[in-house]
Formats: sequence, C-alpha cells, structure tokens
Amino acid sequence: MENAEMIEVEVAYALPDVQVIIPVKIHADATLEDAITHSGILDNFPEIDLGKSKVGIFGKLARKNATLRPGDRVEIYRPLIADPKEVRRQRAAEGKRMKKGGGDLDAREQKEGQGDGESGDQSA
Repeated sequence: MENAEMIEVEVAYALPDVQVIIPVKIHADATLEDAITHSGILDNFPEIDLGKSKVGIFGKLARKNATLRPGDRVEIYRPLIADPKEVRRQRAAEGKRMKKGGGDLDAREQKEGQGDGESGDQSA
C-alpha cells in the first residue's frame, strides 16, 4: 500500500443484552467494511450479514465503502423488530390517543378525574 499511515477506529455492535466495542488499528484509506472485517466481529456474531446489515458512523448511516477517519466509531445496525409506522397505525386503529412524546392520555385523564373535586385554579 502506498499510504502506510495507520488510524484507530472502533467497531460497535449491540444486542438487547450485549454491547461490544472493538478497537481496531487500520490503514488510513480503509473503508467501513475493512474495519468490520479486521475487527473479527463477524466471527463472534455469525448472525451479522454484511450484505443485508446497514452500517454507519456515530449514528449516521454510511456506505460500506466510505473511507474512515481517525476516531470514527463504525456501527453495525440490526433490523427493526417492528415498523414504527405500523405500530402507530395499530395504536390509532385501537382508538388510543397519545400525548406528545408518548404515554397514554386516557390513563392520565382517568387519574385527573379522580381528584377531590377542588380545582387547582386559585384565580378569582
């Protein structure tokens, strides 16, 4: 290789019960795929299919052939278990109203309706 300079990056992968970050020293012109391969993570987690898995750097999607910079954290993403849009559709079909940021409004309204009858408003 023409450029013998080495850089340090991390390769990260997480399951619900295990998170792994592997430091990797690699050539400065290496790609995300190179870092993943050199990390050995594919040997430890055979369920990772690089052909199908999405990857990124610090939480932003990136192409597998993108060149790395020193200190980058290469992340291998697992597929979503449930489609967020479909979950919202199902919630709407059930007639549940949601407050902004999540949380069930119906439960909150029931709790507020169980007060002692006095209003918290002290204005005249």
